[in-house]
Amino acid sequence: QVQLVESGGGLVQPGGSLRLSCAASGSIFSINTMGWYRQAPGKERELVATMSSGGSSNYADSVKGRFTISRDNAKNTVHLQMNSLKPEDTALYYCYFNQWPYVYWGQGTQVTVSS
Repeated sequence: QVQLVESGGGLVQPGGSLRLSCAASGSIFSINTMGWYRQAPGKERELVATMSSGGSSNYADSVKGRFTISRDNAKNTVHLQMNSLKPEDTALYYCYFNQWPYVYWGQGTQVTVSS
């Protein structure tokens, strides 16, 4: 079992920045993938960015060049630096942890981009 604790959401104006963090604890092995998904009201949950324990990253096209994912394997943490935020980035952001054959989700942290 793996537990995920997210932090860093909030309200920001368009063009602003936020940094999300997620800490994993529990039965963690060396090979896994961590990252972020988001879900806006009335929409399906979608990929934002993920990074494997080996350092390979994957981004949604909509956030490339604006968001940067990073992780600290020793601390089992993953971060999402979000710059140049747009109103369409408003969503509930979920931490994601994939350690085969299981997938774990955080409870979500709200990001609202509005003037």
